[in-house]
Amino acid sequence: MAVINRIADFAEDMTAWRRHLHTIPELSFDCPKTAAFIKERLEEIGVDEIHEGIAQTGIVAIINGTGDGQTVGLRADFDALPIEEETGVDYVSTHPGKMHACGHDGHTAMLLGAAKYMVETRNFSGRVALIFQPAEEDGGGAQVMCNEGMMDRFDIAEVYGIHNYPGAEFGAFYTTPGPIMAAVDMFTITINGRGGHGAMPHETADPVVAACGMVQAIQTIVSRNTPSASEKVISVTQIHTGSASNIVPDTAMINGTIRTFDKDVQALIRRRMEEIVAGQAASYGVEASLDYEVGYPATVNAPAETAKAADVARKVVGDAKVDDAFPKVAGSEDFAYMLEERPGAYLFLGAGEGAGLHHPKYNFNDEVAPVGASFFAQLVEQLQPAAK
Repeated sequence: MAVINRIADFAEDMTAWRRHLHTIPELSFDCPKTAAFIKERLEEIGVDEIHEGIAQTGIVAIINGTGDGQTVGLRADFDALPIEEETGVDYVSTHPGKMHACGHDGHTAMLLGAAKYMVETRNFSGRVALIFQPAEEDGGGAQVMCNEGMMDRFDIAEVYGIHNYPGAEFGAFYTTPGPIMAAVDMFTITINGRGGHGAMPHETADPVVAACGMVQAIQTIVSRNTPSASEKVISVTQIHTGSASNIVPDTAMINGTIRTFDKDVQALIRRRMEEIVAGQAASYGVEASLDYEVGYPATVNAPAETAKAADVARKVVGDAKVDDAFPKVAGSEDFAYMLEERPGAYLFLGAGEGAGLHHPKYNFNDEVAPVGASFFAQLVEQLQPAAK
């Protein structure tokens, strides 16, 4: 495995940075301690510029190369999750009810490690924009950073990101051109009927029966309305109604999630949801409203940039450990907003055995950090060779 020797030399630094971040998990945009720690490390490393306050606590740092060239963006998210930690490690979260259960502490350590190496060597042309982003888990921090003009402000031409992948082969990279992660939408249906005695249902407009009908009809969108070859998921995850065995309630609520990879399929599903809710409400004699919330778009890798990233990954870990035709993942990622503004690629990095993402026993594997940092550094060096 061709981890850069100099990066391997300060692997202990990356571990220390990561474990400190693990003790101070913060949520969404409200990450002042995390941002302050990142700024302190960037100042120690000696980057050329530090720009704070983007999307509230986000940071963009600039490293200048040895000659003219474009700016490559490298992104690490740094927010945590509202989960009570159960790892038992000696650097456990000191913030009750919050933990780094998705490895964003590790992503940040990897990017800081790459930054330290690139500042020391400057073995590239142009510039690197180090993007430290809040609110990936909740709030769409990537979208906010883009809406605040980050791409134009720092003249970013391409953008790349990594996410650790517990349970996958240690040090292996996984990516694919085109959609790699799904768009995520959420829906809530509120049904207003007319309650009454369970022994006299003919005097009611039963929202429970209407809810059952709607759920059944919604399932036909996938099986009967969308192309069979398109990849999509509609999951009804909540139904809330009623209070007693002998009372027909007045109201019912249905909630769920939709995952798609194609905007036309996404639009079709939304239209059919609206038609089904209206039609089923009329047929059952109730009133119903659909609250359809459009979430993160699909994460779509640019083919040329994905090929470049996969080539660099092969140089770091070898051909056998790079899968550049990885199946799409139905999870979502707000890095999608950055890829909508600039070409680039998103990759998964295998972290070996361990608890899965968003699990209270999850813990980032520090041994994989030098691999991710080496990928970031070699990506910049290959995309923008140093002036001779």
